[in-house]
Amino acid sequence: MNPAVSKTEWERLRQSTIDAMPAIIGAVGLPSVLLGYQARTIALLSSVSVLFIEKSRRIGETWALAAHATLTAAKEKTAGGMDAMYISYSQEMTREFIDACAMWARAFSLAAFDTQEFVFDDSDKDGARSIQAFRIRFASGFEIVALSSAPRGLRGKQGLVIIDEAAFVDSLKQLLKAALAFLVWGGQVVVCSTHNGTENEFNVQVQEILGGRSRFAHQRVDFDAALQDGLYQRICLVTGKKWSAPAEAQWREEIIDFYGDGAEEELFCVPSQGSGTWLTAPLIESRMRDGPAVLELELPADFLQRPAVERASLVAPFTEALATALAALSLEPQYAFGFDFARVADLSVGTLMAIEKNLNRCEALTFELRGVPGDEQKTITEMVLRRVLSRLVGAAFDATGMGWTVAEDMGRKFGLREGEDGSGLVWAIKFSQEWYRINMPPLKTAFEDGAITLVKSQPHLSDLRAVKVVRGIPMVSPLREGTPGKKRHGDFAVALALAHFASRMRWVEYAYEPVVQPGGAGVSGTGTGFMKPARDDDGGGWRSPLGKIFKGFL
Repeated sequence: MNPAVSKTEWERLRQSTIDAMPAIIGAVGLPSVLLGYQARTIALLSSVSVLFIEKSRRIGETWALAAHATLTAAKEKTAGGMDAMYISYSQEMTREFIDACAMWARAFSLAAFDTQEFVFDDSDKDGARSIQAFRIRFASGFEIVALSSAPRGLRGKQGLVIIDEAAFVDSLKQLLKAALAFLVWGGQVVVCSTHNGTENEFNVQVQEILGGRSRFAHQRVDFDAALQDGLYQRICLVTGKKWSAPAEAQWREEIIDFYGDGAEEELFCVPSQGSGTWLTAPLIESRMRDGPAVLELELPADFLQRPAVERASLVAPFTEALATALAALSLEPQYAFGFDFARVADLSVGTLMAIEKNLNRCEALTFELRGVPGDEQKTITEMVLRRVLSRLVGAAFDATGMGWTVAEDMGRKFGLREGEDGSGLVWAIKFSQEWYRINMPPLKTAFEDGAITLVKSQPHLSDLRAVKVVRGIPMVSPLREGTPGKKRHGDFAVALALAHFASRMRWVEYAYEPVVQPGGAGVSGTGTGFMKPARDDDGGGWRSPLGKIFKGFL
């Protein structure tokens, strides 16, 4: 199947499939616990030692693997029982897996001890290292251990090993070498993942199998195959909804639209060209919440040739909506701003991030401009900065090419920061490999540590997925994605990186105000406020002309 199948075609296909089933279907009681592809996975694992699974996102394949791990660890050794080890890149995924195993243990009425959280000792000759892990022990003497990082000491273990979302773990090639050693004493290896580029080791291994150069077993379950096996019907059963072919076709179209240009890789098992993706879709989605809508302004190509009154009328609805959104912002948190400039082919994107008391960075407002001239971009940007000026810790602007004009004008108004000891709120960033190398890893860490919150947006998901690791450095891919005239170039990802960069700068504003005496006379002297990076020994702030006290901020 492929994402090009229309909603109408899918509705007709699914209805004809249901109509072709025997009339007694639905009168035989509850459906099987496992869907067809889940059952086929477990059946395959009864006869193979190594299985590679290409899969769509969120189809419940890991849930089926949890059932297999539970049955394997619960068996006596004489019946083929052994330890099971689950490895993935995310602690949240390991927690979900161990919870699924506990559920299966209860469902199978197996003797199992409580789930435990412990520290897995991964020390080796290179030094001490520990990994947070989860464990379930069984009366058989075997256990299930779930880890969120690939252990260096894997070679000393034995049993079943499941590597989930294998395309996203570190050093998959080395991990596979260690895992395959499990086979010597009758172990089993399952490698399951969505794709992460053609050059990724997971895809390399799959191509070896398909090309007949490897004897490992292979299974492929894309989104449409899962739907045909009843995925959406099962979702309806769990959520209490009534299934129908039109409802499934509508849901399918919404999911494909959500993944946008990433749908082929995320849903239909088609690896993208180029280097590996920097952030995974599951990780990005886990940091997205409902929030304020993205404000969009697109102007016609002949905007500047139109009368002034008409130009004003085209921009007015956007600025009114922006003013309303800004008025609703709380001035309790501090803010940081990032702006990625474009004029012709791409979008200009401005992102305002609130810095909450727990240092979580939360997307407070984002606007996107297409075909908007420079003067209008400056007016819009200034509106945002002036609204939060008293709580603004910094603003970073794309100063590459024409972007310098916006950065320079904002620098005139709010202070252009030059050098490590310079004053000003505005950073003018000329992008380079070195800038990406230093400043992108902290943004990824924020995603991994749950220290960033974004508004749900399919285009923004696609933009973040457009960041690729090129020669070890995460950068936006040169390829543009989308329909003609609406293409995107990772624009939100760049604005977000700039806002996150600005939020990590340490600032202190200091100055003084003349004390006003009765009758309006003030003490001698005047005060001039400006911004300067805070030092570790900064113990406090001074009252600024804006009437605010600012302290050092990290």
